Amino acid sequence: MEQLTAADQLKRRGLRRMKLVATGFFAAATVVFVVALLFEEGGPAWVGYVRAAAEAGMVGALADWFAVTALFRRPLGLPIPHTAIIPTRKDAFGDALGSFVGQNFLSEAVVRDKLRRVEVARRLGEWLVRPENAERVTSELANVVRGAVTVLRDEDVQAVVEHAIARRLVDRPWGPPLGRLLGQVLADGAHHKLVDLVCDRAYDWVRDNYDKVMSVVTQRAPTWSPKFVDSLLGDKVYTELLNFAWAVKTDVNHPMRLAVDQFLIEFAEDLRTDPATMQRADQVKQQVVGHPDVQRLIGSAWGTAKKMLLDAAEDPSSELRRRVREGLLSFGRRLVGDESMRAKVDGWVEGAAAYVVTHYRDEITTLITDTVERWDAEETSRKIELQVGRDLQFIRINGTVVGALAGLLIYTVGQLVV
Repeated sequence: MEQLTAADQLKRRGLRRMKLVATGFFAAATVVFVVALLFEEGGPAWVGYVRAAAEAGMVGALADWFAVTALFRRPLGLPIPHTAIIPTRKDAFGDALGSFVGQNFLSEAVVRDKLRRVEVARRLGEWLVRPENAERVTSELANVVRGAVTVLRDEDVQAVVEHAIARRLVDRPWGPPLGRLLGQVLADGAHHKLVDLVCDRAYDWVRDNYDKVMSVVTQRAPTWSPKFVDSLLGDKVYTELLNFAWAVKTDVNHPMRLAVDQFLIEFAEDLRTDPATMQRADQVKQQVVGHPDVQRLIGSAWGTAKKMLLDAAEDPSSELRRRVREGLLSFGRRLVGDESMRAKVDGWVEGAAAYVVTHYRDEITTLITDTVERWDAEETSRKIELQVGRDLQFIRINGTVVGALAGLLIYTVGQLVV
C-alpha cells in the first residue's frame, strides 16, 4: 500500500465526509419515500407529491452514484460494460492526454506567444541587476565548476589533453603559420625592440669582456709572433669590435640591422614557400614536442588548470568569481536599459523553445504516455479519485435534489392533466 502524504490523508478524509453527505441525501430521500408511501393511501393529497419527489430523488441519487462509481471501479463488483472506465482505459487516456498537450500546449505559435508575453529578458535583467542575485548565480556556477572538476578522473582528462595537444602540434605543419606570424611581426616593426635589446646586450658583453677578446686573439696568434705584437693586435681587435657594437647599437639604419631585417624577411618567406625550410621546421617541431620537459609540461597542464579552477571557485574574492559577478551585473543592466538587447535575447529564447517543441514534441508527449502506461491501473484510479472524488460527490447530491424536483414537477403535471 502506498504511503500517503499529510496532504493526501487530508484529501482522503474530505472524500469520505463528502461520500457520507451524498449517501445521507440518498438515505433521507429513501426514508421520506417509505414514510410517504405508508401514509399516501387515505392521506392528504400533498403526501403524493412528497412521495413522487422522494422517489425521483432516490432514482437520481442511484443513477449519479452509478455514474461516479463507474469512473473508478465496477459498481458492486458487477462486470457491467463501460464501467471502471479509468482503470480499463488508462492507456487510452494517456495517449489522448499526450496528444492534447502536444497539439494545444506544445505548438510553436502557443510557445512563442507565451514567451513574448512573459518578457523573459526584462524579468531576467531585473533579477540579475540585484547584487545578491548576481552573487547567488556566481556561487551556483562555482559549485557546478567545482563539482564537474572533482568528478572528472585526472588520468582520463590528462590523457585527453595530452592526446589533443600533442596530436594538434604534430599534425599541423609549423612552417607556414610561423612564416605568416613572422611576416606580420616584421611588417608591424614589432621586432625592432627585440633587435635593440640584442644590440644592447651585445655591446655590453663586448665592453665587459676585454680579457676574453684578448685571450681569443692571443690563442689564435702564430707561435713565432712576439707577445707585444699579439697584445697590440688584440687591443686593436677589441677596439674595432667595441666601436662596431656601438655603431650597431646607436644607428637604427646601420647596415648590420638592415641585413638582419632582410634575413628575417627572407626567412619568413622561406617558411611559407620553401619546402626544404618547411621540412626543417617540422624536424624542429618533432624535437620540441618529443623533448622530455615539453612532455612533462603537457602532462601537468590539467593538474595546473584543475588547481587554478578549484582555488578560484572556492574563493569568493577570487578574480574569476569577481569577473563573473561583474559580468552578470553588467548583463542585467544591459537587459534592463537596452531594448534592442532585450529583443535579441527574447528572440534567442523564443527560437530555442520553438526549435525544441518543433523537433522534440513527439518525444515530450511520449514521456506523458509512457509514464501513464507504467502506472498501475488500480493505483491510478485511487489517485485520481483522491484528487477529484470529493468534487464528484456533489454530482450525487445534485442528482438527488434535481431528481426530486424533476419528479415533483412530473407528478404535478400529471395531476393537472388528469
